Amino acid sequence: MFVLVISNRKGGAGKTTVSVNVAAEFAAKGRRVLLVDLDSQGHCAVGLGIKVEAGQTTSHDIFTPNSSHISHAVRETTIPNLFLLPANPAFQHHNSGNDESCLARALADHDIVNRFDLVIIDTPPSLDNLLLNALSAAHWVLVPYVPHPLSFEGVRQLVRVLFKVISEKNPNLKILGFLPIMTADHIRQHKLVTQQVTKQFGALRVLTGIRTDIKLAEAFAAGKPVRFYAPKSRGAEDFAQLADVLIELIEK
Repeated sequence: MFVLVISNRKGGAGKTTVSVNVAAEFAAKGRRVLLVDLDSQGHCAVGLGIKVEAGQTTSHDIFTPNSSHISHAVRETTIPNLFLLPANPAFQHHNSGNDESCLARALADHDIVNRFDLVIIDTPPSLDNLLLNALSAAHWVLVPYVPHPLSFEGVRQLVRVLFKVISEKNPNLKILGFLPIMTADHIRQHKLVTQQVTKQFGALRVLTGIRTDIKLAEAFAAGKPVRFYAPKSRGAEDFAQLADVLIELIEK
């Protein structure tokens, strides 16, 4: 079982859009996928059309003193092979404690390991124990970014955190790639920012981007990944191609 974290220190960088749609693409290709939402905004459930009721067990119960096995909290979705461990919208991040290995222990549960091929974790943008737990539990991290100077700064801040986690907590963690999203070839600023990312981190780490497409926003509003909402759209095409690349990188 592989664990993939989707992260950027900058909010609004498209982490949840990438998490939901990459999870759907892997599931469509026959992988058994668990999507774990650690961001208390709870938008992964929105993107999959799932309603989380008050009092239901969520991913954030992992960080409570009396946490138990999480397998019973996993929710089915309407998509074959795709399951969700939703977030708690009422969770306050400062209550996540100091233990950076809670999530790794939870994902090592026998039922989880045997049930899923891939775990995808959508993270909050804040540098707190939730993000550190995700990075400590992961094999790979994918960094989406909007081609904007502030998002690039978020990438640089995250990479500093990654190097610290790799050196001190999780030497097996690797950067899968940097993914530009909401890109438009005719916008000069987009090209300049991606050139900066390429120069700093290397051309092989910068993945082919996800183009600007209103269908991605519409799909979220409809509670569906874009491959099911608008299968012939630019967004659906780009995420399908991205999944092929990621599968090759992860499973080679």
